[in-house]
Amino acid sequence: MAKAWQHPFLNVFRHFKVGEWKRSTKEGDVTPVTDKTLKCTVYRIRGSVSAGNYIQLPQTGTQSLGLTGRYLYVLFRPLPSKHFVIHLDVATEDSQVIRVSFSSLFREFKSTATWLQFPFICEAGTSRKDLAGVAPSGARWTCLQLDLQDILLVYLNRRYGHLKSVRLCASLLVKSLYTSDLCFDPAVTVAEARRAKLPVTPVPREMAFPVPKGDSWHEHYVHIRFPSVGSRASSEPAQKSRSPPEAVFRGHVRELVPPPVAFSNPFPDGVSPAVRMFGPTASRQARPVPRPLPEVSLFREHSEVPSMNGPRDRSQEPSARAEVTDKHTAGNGVHTAVPESAMVPVALEDVAPRQPPGRKQSRPEMTLGETVFEQRSFLPDPILKLKGVIGFGGHSTKWALWTKDGAAVVYPCHAVIVVLHVDTREQRFFLGHTDKVSALALDGSGSLLASAQARPPSMLRLWDFQTGGCLSLFRSPVHALCSLSFSSNGVLLCGVGKDPHGRTVVLAWGTEQVGRGGEAVLLAKTHTGVDIQAFKVAVFDETRMASCGQGGVRLWRLRGGELRSCPVDLGEHRVLELTDLAFGQAQDSHTLYVCGRSGHILEIDHRRRAVRRARRLLPTQTPGGHSSQKQPFGTGPGISISSLSVSQTTCAVGSDDGYVRLWPLDFSSVLLEAEHEGPVSWVCVSPDGLRVLSATLSGHLGFLDVPSREYNTLARSHTAPVLALATECSRGQLATVSQDHTVRVWDLATLQQLYDLRSPEETPRAIAFHPTQPVLFCGFASGAVCSFSLENAGVLVRHRRHQGAVTGLAASPDGSFLFSSCSRGTLAQYHCSTTRCHVLRVTANVVCRDARPTPNALVVSGDSRLLAFVGPSKYVVTIVSTASLEELLRVDVSALELAGSRLDSAVAICFGPVPPGHLLVSTSSHTVVVLDAASGRVVRELSGVHSVACPSLALSRDARFLLTATDRVIRVWDYPAKASPGCQVYIGHSEPVRAVAFAPGQRQLLSVADAIFLWDVLGAPGRSPSGSAGDSPGAPPTCEASPGARQPEDTEAGTGGLPRQQVPVPSQASPLQLGARAGPLKGADGAFSTSDEEGPSQESHSPEGLHQASSLPMLVKEASGAGDGARGAPGGPWGFSMRPHPCGWATARSTTKAQAHPPARPDCYRHFTARYKASSLVKSASVPSARVERLLLKAVVGYNGNGRANVVWKPDTGFFAYTCGCLVVVEDLHSGAQRHWLGHPEEISTLALSHDAQILASASGCSSTASCCQIRIWDVPGGSCRHLLSYHDTAVQALAFSPDDALLVTLGDYGDCTLALWSVATCELLSSARLPEPAHGVAFDPRDARELACVGQGAITSWLLQQRGAEVTLQVRREPIPEEVGAGELTSLCYGAAPLLYCGSNTGRVCVWDTRAGRCFLAWEADDGEIGVLLCSGARLVSGSNARRLRLWAVGAVPEPRRKGARARSSSVFMEHELTLDGAIVSAVFHDSMDMGVVGTTAGTLWYVSWAEGTSTRLIGGHRSKVNEVVFSPSASHWATCSDDGSVRVWSLASMELLIQFQVLNQSCLCLAWSPPSCGRPEEQQVAAGYSDGTLRVFSVSQIAMELKMRPHRAALTAIAFSADGQTILSGDKDGLVAVSRPRTGMTFHVLSDHRGAPIAAIQSTDKERGGLGAEGADLWLAASSDQRISIWASDWPRGHCELLDWLSSPSPTPTEFPGRPPPCLAAFCPWDGALLACAGLGMHPEVVFYSLHRKQVVERIPLPFFAVSLSLSPGAHLMAVGFAERMLRLVDCESGAVQDFAGHDDLVQLCRFAPSARLLFSVAHSEILVWEVSGHRATEESPGSGSWPAWRRS
Repeated sequence: MAKAWQHPFLNVFRHFKVGEWKRSTKEGDVTPVTDKTLKCTVYRIRGSVSAGNYIQLPQTGTQSLGLTGRYLYVLFRPLPSKHFVIHLDVATEDSQVIRVSFSSLFREFKSTATWLQFPFICEAGTSRKDLAGVAPSGARWTCLQLDLQDILLVYLNRRYGHLKSVRLCASLLVKSLYTSDLCFDPAVTVAEARRAKLPVTPVPREMAFPVPKGDSWHEHYVHIRFPSVGSRASSEPAQKSRSPPEAVFRGHVRELVPPPVAFSNPFPDGVSPAVRMFGPTASRQARPVPRPLPEVSLFREHSEVPSMNGPRDRSQEPSARAEVTDKHTAGNGVHTAVPESAMVPVALEDVAPRQPPGRKQSRPEMTLGETVFEQRSFLPDPILKLKGVIGFGGHSTKWALWTKDGAAVVYPCHAVIVVLHVDTREQRFFLGHTDKVSALALDGSGSLLASAQARPPSMLRLWDFQTGGCLSLFRSPVHALCSLSFSSNGVLLCGVGKDPHGRTVVLAWGTEQVGRGGEAVLLAKTHTGVDIQAFKVAVFDETRMASCGQGGVRLWRLRGGELRSCPVDLGEHRVLELTDLAFGQAQDSHTLYVCGRSGHILEIDHRRRAVRRARRLLPTQTPGGHSSQKQPFGTGPGISISSLSVSQTTCAVGSDDGYVRLWPLDFSSVLLEAEHEGPVSWVCVSPDGLRVLSATLSGHLGFLDVPSREYNTLARSHTAPVLALATECSRGQLATVSQDHTVRVWDLATLQQLYDLRSPEETPRAIAFHPTQPVLFCGFASGAVCSFSLENAGVLVRHRRHQGAVTGLAASPDGSFLFSSCSRGTLAQYHCSTTRCHVLRVTANVVCRDARPTPNALVVSGDSRLLAFVGPSKYVVTIVSTASLEELLRVDVSALELAGSRLDSAVAICFGPVPPGHLLVSTSSHTVVVLDAASGRVVRELSGVHSVACPSLALSRDARFLLTATDRVIRVWDYPAKASPGCQVYIGHSEPVRAVAFAPGQRQLLSVADAIFLWDVLGAPGRSPSGSAGDSPGAPPTCEASPGARQPEDTEAGTGGLPRQQVPVPSQASPLQLGARAGPLKGADGAFSTSDEEGPSQESHSPEGLHQASSLPMLVKEASGAGDGARGAPGGPWGFSMRPHPCGWATARSTTKAQAHPPARPDCYRHFTARYKASSLVKSASVPSARVERLLLKAVVGYNGNGRANVVWKPDTGFFAYTCGCLVVVEDLHSGAQRHWLGHPEEISTLALSHDAQILASASGCSSTASCCQIRIWDVPGGSCRHLLSYHDTAVQALAFSPDDALLVTLGDYGDCTLALWSVATCELLSSARLPEPAHGVAFDPRDARELACVGQGAITSWLLQQRGAEVTLQVRREPIPEEVGAGELTSLCYGAAPLLYCGSNTGRVCVWDTRAGRCFLAWEADDGEIGVLLCSGARLVSGSNARRLRLWAVGAVPEPRRKGARARSSSVFMEHELTLDGAIVSAVFHDSMDMGVVGTTAGTLWYVSWAEGTSTRLIGGHRSKVNEVVFSPSASHWATCSDDGSVRVWSLASMELLIQFQVLNQSCLCLAWSPPSCGRPEEQQVAAGYSDGTLRVFSVSQIAMELKMRPHRAALTAIAFSADGQTILSGDKDGLVAVSRPRTGMTFHVLSDHRGAPIAAIQSTDKERGGLGAEGADLWLAASSDQRISIWASDWPRGHCELLDWLSSPSPTPTEFPGRPPPCLAAFCPWDGALLACAGLGMHPEVVFYSLHRKQVVERIPLPFFAVSLSLSPGAHLMAVGFAERMLRLVDCESGAVQDFAGHDDLVQLCRFAPSARLLFSVAHSEILVWEVSGHRATEESPGSGSWPAWRRS
């Protein structure tokens, strides 16, 4: 009833009496005028500044309109040639105010949490590149209808409350505003609706615009609905668009156009929103049409899916969205997904459960030339139906479930959930997720399925498993869900995820009402600090759950709306990393089985919360064979178990060694086991216990049938995006290539994998079948083109005619020719009519160099006569003869008269049938142009095909259907319709679609992206045109994929014997391996080479007799190099031994080091110099056993900017590591989790990662405990140190692995000047050599593991490895730097394309060397500072200098000057991008594409660099100088640091991320304090900092601003503290003065000089009541000075009272007693006893004394091994942390006296601070900050006074 007065509508201007200006206000030029068109009074708002001329309702910002109508109608007209702005303040249900703005000033959509800005684009008279602008001269009156409810729901996921205020800004005319819950049609009056009985709501009379008699409303006015909606009845479902809007004026017709520019959050991948605007052609009788770019279409009936926030009011009109609904209900499920660039994963409405799969509506209008027409669909509608999906996993390979009857398996394939019947192999789909599925759960009855998607915020769907309908869709309150579990009766759903801060969250929903039309109810939500790897609801009680993770098992209970947990006492097993758990079945249901990475399987009694039994699975086996029994007991390294599942009698476990093992519940012996091709990630026993489902990390899914002991493969999958596809007709096969370095061949009838070709060292990029022979062609990123026989499983031939990556591959339909193109612009022609194809012609610079690999890069006409490609530039399409490569036609695409004025380029091409002989060209202006292939004439155009350029298209053989694909969208066009071709849109992929193609027979089509989708074409096939490809003699016959096509034997029956012998394992169907091979094949005569023409390019032919070891054959590839021939073959083109060199080679053989006087340090920043440290490393320490260790290193904050090349990153595997001090930090870039590899005694200088990312080498300098440098070889998967190498004397400058990872070269620094070569396999020193001068860098030739080079002063040195038996020698050649280069010292190097070597110099020049000729042929000025980093890949080079600049160079044309010799010019290179960072560049690692990388600087920062976006993002940040203090906020949510670099930094305690930085230049910040909680409101938190110039600054954390600057001291401040009430600041300086100041006034009102003459070391203030000393005053504080004097004071600062309570002093040490710096005097109040004072540095002995302020005497002494330099007492347990100058941190239990020592610091531990929660301890050594997790409360197993915990020795 509260809003009844607003029904049915409300005239806002009349209600608020606009004109009287009492309840509204105006500003500027606002005048009432009479409009001739409307014949009434309107308000004209005009002025040059929109913000100064406006009407605002209500009068003040503190008032509210309180209008609750869903729709707001704005009747206005933009003033010609002017801009306008409309601001709406809308309140949500939770009282959050959101501003929604529309303006012609906006050029792009922008969104924040509180503001939405929509561009209102006036297009008339403007180009498409500059859409935003003024209104046209013919702008008409407009009814702007805004659906406020949907705007908030779609773009911010909030629920609409009411309209708070409106501001209409210049320049426009406005009649009035109206609000209503009804959706009016302004073109229909009440009389017309009654007369025609139209099913619409006519506009009220006072809202209606006058229409001259006989005219149409649309001829005079414009109606804009946003989000747009069709004219459907309320009972029909509406489609919701998630795409942000733009309003567009195109002359007199308003329509949607693609966005002009990209924007930022919340819409991913930078796709702008679009507003649907109906022009005069959209009459009320017209068929409702959707938007041109349907971003997310969610179909639903209003009564189908309840909202998470309550049921929707069904009495309202249908949702006013960009609408078109689908009337079809045929299909097997709902297919809903989104393109990558438009997906917004916040969908609160669902789809109707019987929509066709993948169906999405057609775009509304398409421009053909200048004609605007309404787009029609075509029949049948839908034309496609999803038939099959090839793939498994996506986000995770962990989830695969059995149905209740055990007949089917449910598993995710990226955004699709697949139900696969294991016997018939039929697939059923659950479609609707817009991102990869991250978790699945099926209830006990098999009726309810729950799924969650990965991308934050995580969306959950609850499905009716039987019908496939989505019952509920809601957003989870966590950032990402990783686990789901149902109770057995399905009424409770539990989930585990992470919040935005990375904290673990456990949630519980009630799902009892979901199947009855209700909604899921969030019952409980709790945060937990424990790690959770698995979470299950108990079988016997739905209110009880269990979880396991790192170091613990917890039992949970849901009671009273809260989730509570308690730990299980695991005893000695509490340190295990637990991975999975399962409840027992039936009578064993109270037993909990838990497994771990160590191989342990724990049986836990749920009722007693105790471990009943613990077993360990060990990898024991008999020598030379497999063991029949696995011993579950014993010691030694166990098998890492990743998953387990329990039935009534057995337990199945999956492990990282690739085995699934089936055990009895007593684990007496293994019953069955099956070996897989990769680590097993998931196992699940079927309900009847007869089948064991297993999944692997390599994307395999299968099950072990226990009765028959057979293994059945259900699904195989690419583990990375699919790049290209090819189809074969006669055998019905499909071939795909992927970024996972595999080529896979599939059977189209069964969707099973036939072959798996692996190439670990190079990525396949293009694929093609031979049309008439069983031959497969594949092009690689290395430039190689290989031919494989599918009959003999052999490599027929390998060509190396390309220098760049292969971008296109095409075979002529008659099987005569094969064509390939590369990124360097080269086109190669091969004769392939015989089995072994050979090269006919190679032409350079004919194909576009900028082209990316695409299936549409090269196309051949159906009659095999024409070849088309994009080139020589991206603006030109060239057609040549396939026989002679003679150019027949060249079409300049940029000169075509296309829509818009942008310079168009060709993106993809496709031939049509012959005749008529058309060539289809997709352009960058989102248009498909149809050209006559003979004349180049434009036959027709299809504009606006997609919102972005279309990289893939295909035309059916009968020319009936055209397929286009971009982002995640596939469109099917009615190609024969010339005037208005209709289209249907299909979605389903979670990643951009890379390629589309018609399958053989044209009855199916294929799309590849994240997975492979097979679609049925439901339309009846049309007859091919006469003479088309289908009828041409040379074309392959049209056929269907035969069901009897050859398939792999995935199963094999076992017969008797041991269980392992009886179980057929997946590895018996071995994939085809493309592995490197160093020599000829066994049993063959060896590899041989032939050449078609002179030059280095050759063909390598594999020998006959390739052996097949299993049902799937193996292909063995000879090791690749610079040519086609086998590497190292006699007479080959590689190796220095193959060609005489003009210079002689000096031999260096010595493996013992000669001693020489070290040269002076080079004046080169690239050369590593260890930071000076006065501290020494302790030789021994007291450390505990693992079971009682109290400190665990949790995180390291900082990066060592003093290192060189000390960052490694492998994008393919995600491995990322860097150094901080003497630690190697391995960090997960997604989660931020860290692992720390300890062992180096000194600062690590450099890192190197092997090419396969399995081995990491790190080097540190010599130390007091080691005379030589340490080089540690780490096992990357296990994180353990495999070997410790020692050879160099002072420091290691550089490390490098050979291309085959067989060798490691180490380069000493200027004090060592040696080069050493090591064997990676044996870690033996093979050879070494002494250098005549310091070298700065070393690198292996990536094409020849025998050649390496290093750079230094005056020359470049090349080394050649020669091996005779076990003896390895190094031949050396030195090439002096030419004077023309202008550089006296080379500082960096990297290899480019053969035979180029790039070198950077100390003068900023880059020179290019020809390694074959041994000469420098090109140099250019790349920077004005020294170049310390060079990286090259393909045609791009990255340089980094000490001038803080990072530059990207295009060097694709560099080989051309090499042939010109002395005529070479530096114009061959040009700079593409440049970034300036915060310090000199010392480390860099980039992706092979050079588009993104990680860069380290001397400022201690790691940056993520994206050249595509031109941005640099801070990954790791730390102080570059010494850290002087660490303080914490009272709420323990933040912490702050200060440093000698003058910065104060505020960090998040949860994520350890830098939030705020306050920087003062040319000063050091020496002390820091955080205001106490009593200081005002919590939001007024302040940080006080003291600086070296005597100034004190107070910073506001909430406002991120400096609030106060004062100078209470003349000398540097050394200590600072707030009083207990936060109103006073105490500061001490270097002269010993203590100043008392008030931050509110900035005045210093008291100075204490009692400590004059000695620097103040510490000041601490606390509440006096804690001590109970009885003295007058509220504060108790102390001051300690470096002369070993401590004063304790009681004060009442508001009353000006300050009283000295006690004075402690000790005789100052003499210089002879402490020849160095005397130890500091440390003092702190005891947190657990306010009357105790802890002091260190008093007296002549290293100890900590506890002084009682009551008894005035020392009550306890704790001896220390060294003098303390830092001290901190825990506010929780009675623990004390002490830091020493000997780089050691000691933890002392003050109750028992037990101690623990911890290493890992690179310098003296100058700071240690407990966090307020007492759970974290921070320790600081110079600039590195180590965060320790304090575990346990106190040691209970040690008796008091035992002195120490069990001690080990840690160096």
